[in-house]
Amino acid sequence: MGSHRRLVPSGFHRSTGLAVCVMSAAVAALHALPAAAAPQDDTRAEVDRLYAQAEKATEAYNEADERADSLREEVGTAQDEIARQQERSNTMRDALGSVAGAQYRSGGLDPSLALLFSDDPADYLDRAAALDRITARQAGELKDLQRAMRDLTQKREEVSGKLAELEKSRKAVARHKRTVERKLAKARQLLNALPYAERAAFDRASRSSRSGLPDLGEAGPSSARAAAAIAAARSAVGRPYVWGANGPGGFDCSGLTQWSYAQAGIGLPRTSQAQQYAGRQVSLSQAEPGDLVTYRSDASHIAMYMGNGQVIHAPYPGAPVRYDPVGMMPISSVTRV
Repeated sequence: MGSHRRLVPSGFHRSTGLAVCVMSAAVAALHALPAAAAPQDDTRAEVDRLYAQAEKATEAYNEADERADSLREEVGTAQDEIARQQERSNTMRDALGSVAGAQYRSGGLDPSLALLFSDDPADYLDRAAALDRITARQAGELKDLQRAMRDLTQKREEVSGKLAELEKSRKAVARHKRTVERKLAKARQLLNALPYAERAAFDRASRSSRSGLPDLGEAGPSSARAAAAIAAARSAVGRPYVWGANGPGGFDCSGLTQWSYAQAGIGLPRTSQAQQYAGRQVSLSQAEPGDLVTYRSDASHIAMYMGNGQVIHAPYPGAPVRYDPVGMMPISSVTRV
């Protein structure tokens, strides 16, 4: 994978972030609460459902935003090509115009060249090439111009289609963004409505209880690149979860892993589903520090394995980047980048 073009979201259109980690870690924290302090069952179930919906909407948001970024680049490249093609066509027409002027001054304008000044240039190109009076050189120049103009027309049609697709993608980004924000706001509203003791218990569970670095064992990273990514991930511990963000001030789950490997010079895709296939699949028993661990059947959450059964990840809103046990939720795959 090539290096990713942006690491810091700069507003709505640039956030390209995959916050699909929202629900999974939140659910793990909820179920980790002591039974006596757990939220009421119906409230917990509704919060779980809202986080799950927000997670899926966030994935769709990131995919649409990434597509919009790609389309912007494609449109920019195509528009540059149109400008070059237009300049070439203008140069060719100017040259043919000079020939026409010379013929006019010498006693008359060749009918084929007179067509240059008609209201329908495409029509004159089709007819002029067939005229007997045209010279071989002029015929070649006219054919070249004809091809150039047709290419230009085709390129403009392509750009028009890409612009329409870009606008569609922009609307999808906005729609998914609203959905995520609505689901997360509703979940937070439900949690805030809990009795103080239950809400405080949930808030405690949503933050790492470790005061220092956990025991990560003796296993080393699989490569120098993995070592650099591990160092970056460790430096991010304690930074806030921000959905759609990929650092350095805040992260969602795939944003953290993408940013960490970018510090090692490795470009990962933006979504956890895509990162799942960014390397070689290994079993959990073979996991080494620096490997990527995806969770749940839809690979909606991702973390970085740190050794001795521990991962670093960005859990969900309100919970900063932290260490957690690798088995905190059902594992989908382990990927060695």
